[in-house]
This record gives sequence, C-alpha cells and structure tokens, in this order.
Amino acid sequence: MARGGPDEAALKVLVDAARRGDVHAPEDLVRMTWASTYTLAFRLTGNEEDALDVTQETYLRAFRGLPRFRGEARFSTWLYRVTANCASSHLSRSWRSRHDQLDLDQIDEASVRDGRPEHDPEACASAGDERVMLARALLELPWRLRQVVVLRDVYDLSHKSIAAELAISEAAAKVRLQRARKLLREDLGRHLHALERQDLRRRTRLGPRGRQEDGTGDVAGPVVDMDDDAVAS
Repeated sequence: MARGGPDEAALKVLVDAARRGDVHAPEDLVRMTWASTYTLAFRLTGNEEDALDVTQETYLRAFRGLPRFRGEARFSTWLYRVTANCASSHLSRSWRSRHDQLDLDQIDEASVRDGRPEHDPEACASAGDERVMLARALLELPWRLRQVVVLRDVYDLSHKSIAAELAISEAAAKVRLQRARKLLREDLGRHLHALERQDLRRRTRLGPRGRQEDGTGDVAGPVVDMDDDAVAS
C-alpha cells in the first residue's frame, strides 16, 4: 500500500497462511492492517466508539469470508470494501434506532417541545444523518469508482499513487474520481431534496406558532458541503 501502508507481499503470505489454518496468521493480519482499517472506519462514522465497533465487525466478517477471497484484488483493497460495507450497515442501524426513538418521544410533541436549538433532537441528529447519507451514497457507487474516492479522500493519495495502487493509468484515475464525485453529488442532492420536502411537511404540521417555538421559522433545509477535496470526510 502506498504511503507507508501494509506490505502487500507480506499480507499475501499471511492470507495464504490463514487460509491453510495457521492460527497465528489472523492476529498478524490484524496487527498489520489495524491502523488503516480503523482510520477508514473513523472517517466514515465520525466517532471513536462507532469506529471501534465497525473495525471489530470488519475483521469478524473478513475472516469469515477469507476462504472466498480469490486474490484478484489486493487484500488491503478488499479489506477497504469490507470496512465500507460494515460502516454502512452500522450507520443504517444507528439511524433507524435513533429515529424510532424520536417517533416515540414525539407522541405528545406539543406539550414537551423545547425551543432551544441545542435541545432539538432533529437538529442534533442532522450531522449524523448527513454522514449516513454520505456513507450510503459511497456504498452505492460501483466499486471501481468507490475505491478511488476512498484512496483519494480518505487516504489522501495522489492521482499518481492511486494509479499505481490500482494498476491503471493516471488519466484513468482522474476520470474515475471525477465520475465518482459527480455521482456522489447527484445522489446526495436527491437525498437532500427528499429531506427538504420532509422538513416542509413537518413545518406545515407545526403551523406558524409551532415554527416560532421550535426556532425553525423560515430556515432553509439542511445542506452538505461537498468540497471536492473532502467528499469522504
């Protein structure tokens, strides 16, 4: 792996050993790949606790699937895919759990509403919702496009390093990255439009007085800053 990442030759030796039943090989694989796996998990989830859960789930899923690993891609690249899938699943579960709880809490919303923004569950959850949307959008990309986003925006590799990592030309790496970012913007735009419509319906239900009390007034819907150099942040 470029920029001081795991030695692919050494990883291949350990993968082969693990598939033969060497009981020490999995531990060595974790030791060699933990830093990069945790880094990706943290960037996708945004906090240490979730990142640790995702990292643990990644290794459990990876070792269960190791017999099916055919070696067509580098092990580190395959592990990125497993990590991204685990992060998406974890964030989706957290999102559903949080919103199920919000629905229960809002049974008598008019009587318990706290108008202070810092005490608004929807406002507090918005950053997490946006992270969920980004993780989902990333996971919906074709893998050949997703991996260039991960390598560029999570691991900060140059176009030249990405090309070397994926055994493609530098021009192809640039084209894939541009295509991936375009698809991410389009996907996130659709999700944000849906959120804005949902927010409009909620504000309509509240009425003018309710909007004044909860501080929404004429505030616009949520926006995600899609900086070209930070799509996966």
